[in-house]
Amino acid sequence: MTITTEAPAGPLNEAPALDADKLMAFVHRAVGEVGATLNTALVVLGDKLGYYRAIADHGPLTAAELALATDTAQPYAREWLNAQAAGDFVSYDPETKRYALSPEYAVALTDTQSPAFLPGLFQVALGTVQATSQIVGAARSGAGFGWHEHDSDLHDGCERFFRPSYLASLVDEWIPALDGVEQKLRAGARVADIGCGYGASTILLAQAFPASTFVGFDYHVASIESARRRAVEAGVADRVRFEVASADAFAGAPYDLVAMFDCLHDMGDPVGVARHVRDLLAEDGTWMIVEPMAGDHVEDNLNPVGRVYYGFSTLVCTPSSLSQDRGMALGTQAGPARIGDVAAAGGFTRFTSVAETPLHRLLEARP
Repeated sequence: MTITTEAPAGPLNEAPALDADKLMAFVHRAVGEVGATLNTALVVLGDKLGYYRAIADHGPLTAAELALATDTAQPYAREWLNAQAAGDFVSYDPETKRYALSPEYAVALTDTQSPAFLPGLFQVALGTVQATSQIVGAARSGAGFGWHEHDSDLHDGCERFFRPSYLASLVDEWIPALDGVEQKLRAGARVADIGCGYGASTILLAQAFPASTFVGFDYHVASIESARRRAVEAGVADRVRFEVASADAFAGAPYDLVAMFDCLHDMGDPVGVARHVRDLLAEDGTWMIVEPMAGDHVEDNLNPVGRVYYGFSTLVCTPSSLSQDRGMALGTQAGPARIGDVAAAGGFTRFTSVAETPLHRLLEARP
């Protein structure tokens, strides 16, 4: 079936024929998108209120039982459960009126140590979209919007989302993939972690390599304050310190290893940062760059992972870069070739992609 519109189109101003089935299929898909958008907030709510944890711990629960187990109001528990059941996050038994969480979903929604842990990603997304009105204005003016200006859900969520991935891959896979780095760390190396945020990567490295010393740098004061507390809690404050500094102004050379986790593409002048890293590296030092998984061409990234990262790029990473001097705006999906160009412009002569996961690519640059 076809329908027509009155909108002029084509060289003779003929109205294009529309496929009604295709149109309505898109409308239904869009309704699903709205449901998914709302579910971002519902997952964060369920995580913060302990709803998922209660179902995982107690087994199938009614709305009244969930409210009692979490000391929350029953109407909220009831509507949240129904939304989760409609979205197939929990299952519903109409005979017992109970809602259940499968063992697999329980891991993804409650196990903070699992690389499959998801609430942090939802929290990142929720914190991201809260700045939409500001990003609309920035897009019209060409201005930027800094990382520090975003809601704290973005900052908290990033640590909760990335830490399980680092826990799964950093020590056992990524460090061994770098040429000679593991041996240096075991013997005792000096390491700088740039853009360290809450210090998850820095602390994990310090726990794994007690002979080495580590400094985490970030321009975001609140993140550094959190990182310092976490280092004390983790028992590594004797060999880890955290300092407020930008990526092009951190000090303390020479470093055997400079690491950047999921942050180079956010920087306004990544080439200037690369030059600074080169200047502060030891003669045989290594620049370790972890970036979001991306190919070098748009068509390489037209997939679910690329969709998420392009979304974050539009609302967080590109505005962050544009808020800084130069504002190169690499974008979250810059790809290894563009990162390699940055490294070469910074004075690095060896650049290699050495490891990858579904969400990350590990790049190694050497002087």
